[in-house]
Amino acid sequence: MLNLGPIIVGLIIGFIIGLTIKDNPNNNIIFTRSSFIVILIVAIIISWQLGAFPYYDDIPIATGFIFGAVGIIAGKEISKL
Repeated sequence: MLNLGPIIVGLIIGFIIGLTIKDNPNNNIIFTRSSFIVILIVAIIISWQLGAFPYYDDIPIATGFIFGAVGIIAGKEISKL
């Protein structure tokens, strides 16, 4: 059975962090769609290497970490609106 605790907490914390990221006009770093895809791929690889939390045997990845990355990307995109 899928444990929803780490998923919900990771998504909420990532979303809050994503909302607080502001674009600085003095900064030359630009996040494009392709950079978000690369960040998501790296997050999947890292969460695979981390493995599941102890005693969670639903899927072999760290679901809290991956949904934290998804929350950061979603919060960042919503803050642009």
